[in-house]
Amino acid sequence: MEFSLGSHARSDPHVFSSSGGKAMGKLIEATHEFAGFDISMKPVLDIVEDIFQRATPAAPGALKQVDDATDERALPYSNLEEFMDILSVTINRISCEITYRLSVGEDAHSTTLGVAQIVKGYSWDAKIVLALAAFAMTYGELLLVIQLYATNPLAKGVALLKQLPEVLARADLLKPKFDTLANLIHAMVVVAKCIIEFKELPSKYISPQDPELSSANADIPAAVYWTIRSTVVCSSQIMNLINTGHESLPSAASADSWELSSLTHNINSIYDDLVEKLNHCRKLINERKDIEAFQTLVRLFDATHIDNIKILKALVYAKDGQPPLWDGTTKRRVTVELLRRKSVMLLISDLEIPDKEVLILEQIYNDSRGQTRVESQYDVIWIPIVDRSTPFDDTKRKQFESIQATMPWYSVVHPSMIQPAVIRYIKEVWGFSKKPLLVVLDPQGKVVNHNAMHMMFIWGSLAYPFTKLREEALWKDETWRIELLADSIDPNIINWAKGKIICLYGGEDMDWIRKFTTTAKAVARAANIKLEMLYLGKSNPRENVRRNMTTIQFENISHTLPDISLIWFFWARLESMWHSRAQHGVTVQNDIIMQEILTMLGFDGSDRGWTVISRGSDELTRAKADTALKSLEEYAAWATASAEKGFVPALNDYIKSLQTEHHCNRLILPGISAAAIGSINERVACVDCGKPMEVLLMLRCCTD
Repeated sequence: MEFSLGSHARSDPHVFSSSGGKAMGKLIEATHEFAGFDISMKPVLDIVEDIFQRATPAAPGALKQVDDATDERALPYSNLEEFMDILSVTINRISCEITYRLSVGEDAHSTTLGVAQIVKGYSWDAKIVLALAAFAMTYGELLLVIQLYATNPLAKGVALLKQLPEVLARADLLKPKFDTLANLIHAMVVVAKCIIEFKELPSKYISPQDPELSSANADIPAAVYWTIRSTVVCSSQIMNLINTGHESLPSAASADSWELSSLTHNINSIYDDLVEKLNHCRKLINERKDIEAFQTLVRLFDATHIDNIKILKALVYAKDGQPPLWDGTTKRRVTVELLRRKSVMLLISDLEIPDKEVLILEQIYNDSRGQTRVESQYDVIWIPIVDRSTPFDDTKRKQFESIQATMPWYSVVHPSMIQPAVIRYIKEVWGFSKKPLLVVLDPQGKVVNHNAMHMMFIWGSLAYPFTKLREEALWKDETWRIELLADSIDPNIINWAKGKIICLYGGEDMDWIRKFTTTAKAVARAANIKLEMLYLGKSNPRENVRRNMTTIQFENISHTLPDISLIWFFWARLESMWHSRAQHGVTVQNDIIMQEILTMLGFDGSDRGWTVISRGSDELTRAKADTALKSLEEYAAWATASAEKGFVPALNDYIKSLQTEHHCNRLILPGISAAAIGSINERVACVDCGKPMEVLLMLRCCTD
């Protein structure tokens, strides 16, 4: 007797259409009478999938045996005996129902609805898994006999009764049929997994009323219908195969391929649609989890703690219980427990953190390690902020590891340990955008400074514990002097300040540099003073500054700094001073230090050069390129005053006498957003004439 179910489907091609699919879903939904018997079907699906995986590789065309002694795949059968006792009756009933209905010539659609009646009291995921389990028994029994036929007498006897020897003799003709079956089986399994995942979505974060889940739930009945129908058609194919004679084998091998392929296409389309909706649900869940985690983080930082461990663990997520920090000194993973009750500085940046910035921080950090008192009280953790909307590919991984390898302090083992809620908190509460931050936590985990980068650049570890009160105290003791301006840049300045005239100068114009330094040396000889000169370039030292440093060294024009990054640091300190003073409410109108800082930053906007000349801590003057050179060239005009007042006071008076009403100053204020521009012109006045400066917005790219 030969069975064929393909004709029904072929006579009604619209059943595979979207409208036809939904109509079938309505039919099976009408049979649904959930009885509250709700259990996890994932263990059963694991067994079903394992059966398919073990059977399919040895299908006709391969016919190789599977040796369980050498098969290392874990069996998912443990602790399921009691569980299967509950379901085995239903599974066997489905199998018998399908076999009977097909044997009496019933079509696939009616058989599918018959199975739906058997599973009407089960949840949607249970319906689909139980139908797959029933087919897995039929499929597994057939393939087991085929695999053992050549070596097991019992299998050979069963094969004879099922008329399989004739089939096995021409197994090569059936390989395409089994390949098509395998494709459909795979499609059914992944759809079942997807429906189980919908059921396992956490109700705490998503409900059936949410459009994302509601839309999916409306489509699941159709998915169940077509999967059950596919198991019916597959069972039909197996029964046809067993009852196919040797002479009919070639035609049977190609029969019904259209229906199997169409079902596979239909199931795959259903899967693609469900997966898209599942991803929407997951996105919604993750967003709600992130909101909850963010709010938890806000409450955590608002609370009082006995130490900083809760805060650190909330910031750095430890995966799989592994230590989440990398010790840059010992090159090993460590726990946050090592930082208990220590002041911790969080260095927050993206993967584009400038090398020179890391280098300067490293120098300050290493200098502090030699001070036992400071070493025992604070440490640093690098918190890398990575855009999660793009893949963390091999290029980013190498970039991260390269930066991490240069850092002597702690860092997270991997950027993924910084959760989205933490990134949001860092951006929204601490104001991180692009420029690196140094957020300071006290020993109890309380934030005492949202950005101590400026304090670190100005005073180094002397700024410990990096609080606003400490910053105010440090500024209270400061005056505008050469030590504040530059002694962090070159230790020689401390010695030069004892009885020598110090000349700091910069710019990119090498012709002006030669004229100015030659004239300054001549004036020093004429005035019988000891002069030390140091070149400090531009705030964004590029190739011109590098060439100038080489020329100055080669021609023995003056001192230069040992590394070009120190030139950047000189200007970065000035920017830090501006930020620090501005945060404490001082303005150009009422603060001499702010006036001098803005003057220096204005010098850097010049196209040519500048100079600062100092003696001791209380004598200091400065000028732009032309004024500075002209003042020295006309030394004879103020030589007498120099002998009476002193060199620097006399030079300062002469520089002021050369200033005219007509002048042009350009000032680039660091870190100013467009939103803040409206208030700038009211508090930034020209350092030369006191008039308000015109505000213009400039965009600058500072790459070489």
